[in-house]
Amino acid sequence: MTTPIVPAVRGAATAGRLADLHAQAFDAPWGAKAFDDLLDQSGVFALEAADGFILMRVVADEAEILTLAVRPAARQAGLGLRLVEQACVVAVSQGATRLFLEVADDNVTARALYAKAGFTEAGRRAGYYGRRDGSRVDALVLTKTLSQPLP
Repeated sequence: MTTPIVPAVRGAATAGRLADLHAQAFDAPWGAKAFDDLLDQSGVFALEAADGFILMRVVADEAEILTLAVRPAARQAGLGLRLVEQACVVAVSQGATRLFLEVADDNVTARALYAKAGFTEAGRRAGYYGRRDGSRVDALVLTKTLSQPLP
């Protein structure tokens, strides 16, 4: 049985859950205040499941994946792809026709997920991500055209 994906409700409890999941998934996690502040911004939404979430922003006809996190023990089971696909539906319903994101060049697993979801490389940001050891890694800018539903 697949875990349901639901819209995140704004508030401190949600921000805390997202921060906890983010901390499990990333070396440089965002805190609860960052999530709370982002969720208060116009055009920002999150979809969450028990083991992951996606946070996106839609402005005019463009959407951006701000972050996507899946608990390490739940990876490779399709949740990341399901989150991306459902977030695309929400973004389209809000008028988005293009979706962007940045991913670390060395994040092979995430790059495979985004390739499977239909993203292509549009650019590169040299040394964008810092690592705990002080090194830096490029970010790949990926994009995907979103299909608008028929009227």
